[in-house]
Amino acid sequence: MSDKSLRISSFSVSILKKGLICPFRTSLGEHKNLENILFTLKLENGIEGYGEAGIATHITGETIEETSKNLKVAGNSLIGKSICDYLFISAELNNSLPRNKSAVAAIEMALLDALTKKMKIPLWNFFGNSAKKLSTDITIVISDLAETEKSIKNFYQKGFRAFKVKIGKNMGLDFRRVCIVKKIAKNSRIYLDANQGYNAKETLYFLNLLKKVNIIPDLIEQPVKKDDWQGLGKVTRDSKVPVCADESVSTVNDCIKAIKEKAVSAVNIKLMKSGLIQAREIARLAHQAGLNLMIGGMLESSLAMTASAHFAAGLGCFKYVDLDTPFFLKEGVKNPYLNSRGIYDLTKVKAGIGINPK
Repeated sequence: MSDKSLRISSFSVSILKKGLICPFRTSLGEHKNLENILFTLKLENGIEGYGEAGIATHITGETIEETSKNLKVAGNSLIGKSICDYLFISAELNNSLPRNKSAVAAIEMALLDALTKKMKIPLWNFFGNSAKKLSTDITIVISDLAETEKSIKNFYQKGFRAFKVKIGKNMGLDFRRVCIVKKIAKNSRIYLDANQGYNAKETLYFLNLLKKVNIIPDLIEQPVKKDDWQGLGKVTRDSKVPVCADESVSTVNDCIKAIKEKAVSAVNIKLMKSGLIQAREIARLAHQAGLNLMIGGMLESSLAMTASAHFAAGLGCFKYVDLDTPFFLKEGVKNPYLNSRGIYDLTKVKAGIGINPK
């Protein structure tokens, strides 16, 4: 491959907006629409690479305006560079955009999409030698009891057997909603995700309430504030329910701290928190330390969700899969590698991510 054919000749930044079937509510806030940023780069030979910045202002503090600005500045600096220099480019991006990791993720995604297209291999092959099929859970957003019941019935009938229940706003309502999941979605796995909504004492009390009615969740994610390492450790030690860190682990340093303090038994890796290159290192460290891995995301379209699926399928060491946001889009699931039951099969991807967002 000649170096010239791998040079970046141009880029574009545009808004990626899609309607949702219902507001995506968590204890930290809600999305009424999917509004992200599409980053496209073009090589001298005409190959295009696509990346998506998933904006979750109420979680990360990132905004559409600032991320767009940063992507344009970074895009201009990429002109003339070779995509083979993705490691050097990644290091520069992480140094210059420490508080805008969704922008880092979008550029790295586009770089690797273009690189693997040029190499004529699927993105998963960049991360591993085979593509393990992935079965995603489905999220039950914070809502009233009627809406909760309707959502569970809908997804259970479609074939979903793992339900991630958002909690953390109202413990009484949370309890009743989890009971509904248990009643309707028989023989299904139940994950709880508090998004920092409780403290350690409240979490343990809530888990005890569920235990009294014979409900033992398969996982509880980020039950306490992201900086409350002591609280995470207490829930891990005092509960038999596996505890997963999400917002607490965004960097390699965070991962090392989680390992040293034995604070959790699992880590949720999201490309939007870390970018693809650092996410790979976090996954390696956590897996070698014996922690279970979840692959997750923000509210993202099929582009970023499928990129995350490639990442997890190629590495092959993920126990939990939470890549369900395409099911919340009004336009439906327009993804040839994702079926109605939430199964990702990437074996048919010929090169790159395999998703053309235009």
